Amino acid sequence: MDVKYELLQFYAYKKIIKRRDIKAIYEECNRLNLPVESFMQAKAYCTEVEALPALGDFYGLPYVEVDMLDINRELVDRFPYPFLKRHKFLPVSINRQGVLLVAIGHPLDMHARSALATQFSCDMDFVLVPPTQIDIFVDSIVAVISTTKALNDLQDVGDKDRVKKVLVGSNSDIESSDDVINNPAVRLVDSIIREAIPFKASDIHIEPAEETVKVRYRIDGDLQLRVEFPIESYSAICARLKIISGINIAERRIPQDGRIGMMINGVEYDFRVSTLPTIYGEKFVIRILDKTSFNFTRSELGFTEEENVVVDKILANAYGIVLLTGPTGSGKTTTLYSFLKEINNPTVNVITVEDPVEYTLAGVNQIQVNPKANLTFASTLRSILRQDPDIIMIGEIRDEDTAEIAVRAAITGHLVFSTLHTSDAPGAIIRLEDMGVTDYLVADALVGVISQRLVKKLCPACKKRSKTNEAEVRLLGLSEPTYIYRPQGCQFCNHTGYKGRIAVHEIMHVNDKLRAATVAHRGLEDIRRLAEESGMVTLWENCKRLVLKGVTDIGELMSLYTE
Repeated sequence: MDVKYELLQFYAYKKIIKRRDIKAIYEECNRLNLPVESFMQAKAYCTEVEALPALGDFYGLPYVEVDMLDINRELVDRFPYPFLKRHKFLPVSINRQGVLLVAIGHPLDMHARSALATQFSCDMDFVLVPPTQIDIFVDSIVAVISTTKALNDLQDVGDKDRVKKVLVGSNSDIESSDDVINNPAVRLVDSIIREAIPFKASDIHIEPAEETVKVRYRIDGDLQLRVEFPIESYSAICARLKIISGINIAERRIPQDGRIGMMINGVEYDFRVSTLPTIYGEKFVIRILDKTSFNFTRSELGFTEEENVVVDKILANAYGIVLLTGPTGSGKTTTLYSFLKEINNPTVNVITVEDPVEYTLAGVNQIQVNPKANLTFASTLRSILRQDPDIIMIGEIRDEDTAEIAVRAAITGHLVFSTLHTSDAPGAIIRLEDMGVTDYLVADALVGVISQRLVKKLCPACKKRSKTNEAEVRLLGLSEPTYIYRPQGCQFCNHTGYKGRIAVHEIMHVNDKLRAATVAHRGLEDIRRLAEESGMVTLWENCKRLVLKGVTDIGELMSLYTE
């Protein structure tokens, strides 16, 4: 019996796969010549997070995350970066006893062990890490090196006219593509964009000031300074960004929008570029979208089992309108996509109207609005209703016309999803009425509202347990002090105290009592009270539970109502 079959039996023992699937997986792995764990992840038998701890148990190796390791760069630099990525290993550190710690993604890769034995004549201990995290770590090193070198080269360029000619493709003595590719401004723009990927940034901000230009990445909701460079170099950067994003290079007085499509490490990314004139020059904000990464489930988006019961009732409706509310950047569209992906099947016609289309969904007809061509939300919706839709998703209800058409579509036999900007779920009823939708239409159409916020998760490596003080006991509504966790900061979380974010929800299932209150023009406080009496758990209560579980902290709880 070979190792592959033994490993599959172990996965079955760990209840990651079913015993009846062992033979089929084994045969396919041999036919495709793939490692067991790679095949299982590719075919969605399990995720990397589920498979690797079990793989560590199988080989007797501790399982850790790469970011939790204090990696010595001098040891890493002994190997070519492509070699580290290909064979999935990282030399981490050497302890006082002279033992080398190695992070490895493929425990049976003999090339990696041979290369390590050649470089280090000492005893070795191994820990198992996710192979993708090794790629991200190496990519981040390469990106930082590239950005730093391009920045230094850009500052050393003396002939700025020559730089500009290369960027705009002038017919001068510099015409080869190598000149463009190797130009410092071109390389700096490329490095800034590529470096944001391994840092898991959602946005890149490039901001001119009086003497310098700042580049900041938004990571886990916060902006973090990455680099600064002199303002004298900025015209070349602006020109390059505009060219690759299809923006008018000669126009500097008005805001403009563009996009960049780029393949990075075999993954297709879409970068949405926005410019804004400031007193020191144009500011750029680049939104990063991974076009292939949308595979979220409800549990990954933060929905609890109790919340899923209510969501199931809402999604079971054949018609009506379902609204997601919350501030910009709270993940409303991502949640809507997960719902669409869940309920989409060959028997229904699903059409979306978005600005912009953030992810492509198989089997869904997606339309991007274009105001210049008079393709607005309202005009597109009117056309959609003649396309025999079963389910309609509207990116955002922005005006009275869109609200009216959406509500009327919902009461004429269509299931409509959309987003709205309100502070909580009950506020959606008042907001629709303020937009001119008649109260009885709101009552008939609305089947559910989900208000959503994103809160930062405490870093699991450094969060510190401590007792609540008197003010915190009152804030949390406790009868006596208890233990909660607080942020500290370490290399795993880039010394912020937080690692990742989780969604907090407030789900209001619209019942007869709430419909009657809507028609009776009851105020927001009355509607909120009725919703809570009907089982709605507020954002505050749900976030408080996360605080008591040690997932987040008091500061994030307080931020819910200070946005």
